[in-house]
Amino acid sequence: MSSAPLTGRRALVTGGSRGIGAQIVRRLAADGAQVAFTYAASAAEADKLVGEVTADGGKVVAIQADSADPAQVAASVEQTVAALGGLDVLVNNAGTAYIAPIEEFPQEQFDRLVAINIGGVYAAIRSAVGHLGEGSRIINIGSINADRVPVPGLSVYAMTKGAVSSLTRALARDLGPRGITVNNVQPGPIATDLNPDEGEFADSIRQSTALGRYGDTSDIGAVVSFLAGSESGFVTGANWNVDGGFTA
Repeated sequence: MSSAPLTGRRALVTGGSRGIGAQIVRRLAADGAQVAFTYAASAAEADKLVGEVTADGGKVVAIQADSADPAQVAASVEQTVAALGGLDVLVNNAGTAYIAPIEEFPQEQFDRLVAINIGGVYAAIRSAVGHLGEGSRIINIGSINADRVPVPGLSVYAMTKGAVSSLTRALARDLGPRGITVNNVQPGPIATDLNPDEGEFADSIRQSTALGRYGDTSDIGAVVSFLAGSESGFVTGANWNVDGGFTA
């Protein structure tokens, strides 16, 4: 893997055991990075991913951590540094969603969305930034719902992703003088187990894209890999919509 573009890079992906996160882990490892990832509860899926990536010749480490708990997030960063010998790339992928009208939105769900989607991102960056040097990368995984909300019930989720977008731009200013870039990838309709590309809802969303289809998790992995590498050094503070033209 010596000729791979991310050879020598050490990355942490939060929420990396399934879906978009797992594909990010696969792509970073395939491109030469050593990768640690966190998972909250899905130990079997985490073990399966470790076995898969290891079999392909990559180095990967699974760390159990609840992104709603700042102490666990901080510990996962320290475990990553210990396991990989340092940290160059932080990918904040862990997130959750809940859909309900505002007057019916449970307080505990509001607290959980804020704790994971905003607090988890903040905790990971705050813990990681002391380990990041010149040329390091912070890549947040937001959502195009920060810019466009096509259906009711997404107000709180959209709020949290809007916060990630704002945090990205502000941190790019804070960390730019240190040579650290901060970017936000905003997926649109991406086919996953939790967001299938079949059914009545999917049909309506598909029609809202310029390409007339859902994307694949590999579409997100490819953009993250580019942003993690040396060729993206002049890209910072950006919100990258990977949405098939959903927001066009």
